[in-house]
Amino acid sequence: MKYDIAIIGGGPAGYTAAERAAAGGLKTVIFEKKAIGGVCLNEGCIPTKTLLYSAKLLDHAKSAAKYGISVPDGISFNLEKIIDRKDKVVKKLTGGVKMTVQSYGAELIEKEAVIAGESDGLIQILAGGGIYEVTYLLVCTGSDTVVPPIKGLSEVDYWTSKEALEMTVLPKSLAIIGGGVIGMEFASFFNSMGVKVSVIEMMPEILGAMDKETSAMLRTEYQERGVDFQLNSKVTEVSPSGVTIEKAGKSVLIEAEKILVSAGRKANLSQVGLDKLNVELARNGVKVDEHMLTSHPHVYACGDITGHSMLAHTAIRESEVALNHILGVEDRMNYNCVPGVVYTNPELAGVGKTEEELKAAGISYHIQKLPMAYSGRFVAENETGNGLCKLILDDEDRIIGCHLLGNPASEIIIVAGLAVQHGYTVEEFQKTVFPHPTVGEIYHETFFA
Repeated sequence: MKYDIAIIGGGPAGYTAAERAAAGGLKTVIFEKKAIGGVCLNEGCIPTKTLLYSAKLLDHAKSAAKYGISVPDGISFNLEKIIDRKDKVVKKLTGGVKMTVQSYGAELIEKEAVIAGESDGLIQILAGGGIYEVTYLLVCTGSDTVVPPIKGLSEVDYWTSKEALEMTVLPKSLAIIGGGVIGMEFASFFNSMGVKVSVIEMMPEILGAMDKETSAMLRTEYQERGVDFQLNSKVTEVSPSGVTIEKAGKSVLIEAEKILVSAGRKANLSQVGLDKLNVELARNGVKVDEHMLTSHPHVYACGDITGHSMLAHTAIRESEVALNHILGVEDRMNYNCVPGVVYTNPELAGVGKTEEELKAAGISYHIQKLPMAYSGRFVAENETGNGLCKLILDDEDRIIGCHLLGNPASEIIIVAGLAVQHGYTVEEFQKTVFPHPTVGEIYHETFFA
């Protein structure tokens, strides 16, 4: 069986590539050994955000009186129905993706695929007892959860994000090892559900490489809601009693009924057979150029397997770049304008450079920022909490970074992303007309700050 292109992995990068390739006239086959949609759709982005939306509605209900709304029978939730709805959403979307891929004419093989080698200029792939010969190969095998070698971890029934999404009973208390995006989103959900949450982070601040000012504001918000943060803390041991940390030279036990390990993800390089094609690896994944091309002239890699930007929307864009290169369309991957979002309540989002990056590189910059309360729509809809719009500008007043705290940061960060992508100056952006009242008007207000 011969094809123009084979795609291994049916996550966001894989299914997007299959659709684009088939639409572009390439005879396409895509392999997915688990479920189409990958980790994002089945075990990550979508189920997590579905749960978080239920939690956000619960938060709104709790504060309804501030908006003049009474809830006569009290506020409660049904965890079983929340989980059932999450499963229903995932099933609906995976079915939709599968139908869309096949509607373009791509062949979907729901079997594990392994690279066997190369013969007569064609790459050979084994799957389900069949041999598939292809001219081009796109590898999108994603990533796996990192489980650190912590003393006692193998002896307790801990969660990763996968098990946390499958839970049917809420624990009374939860210790989250890792204060990154995934850890904070789960902290947000379980805190809203009434669980006593502790977040343990090795670094001085949560959320890794994201803007530290807005990250600290988000942490303060959740501290006020009862979440316990242990920063600059090294986990030394876990036990049925909880997590033992080392902090400031002292050993402290963080008591918890359940432990969630959220220490990051690593590129899934094993078992796919990249060594059969002598594909060069980088420190954290497959080495690729700006066209997503590997060291092999007919092999591309997209998504988490590159180890560069482990975000679903990055993976989608990478697959578009790879397909365009195969089809002879000029395109290059630009990571400078990829937004990052934390879907807590309030949301946090950022795009472009951070102050920390620029200081470390010795690059001159200046900042314009305003509280989100300068947006009338934000004030009308956010009786509790505040937020921040922070723009980072270079010496020519070009927008090189933006960081937002406050709902709906996830929806309006793209406005700043376009500014970063196209190199807009403040003067150019000031001429944009924002509808009134919208939260997005905060940009316009900040430009004149």
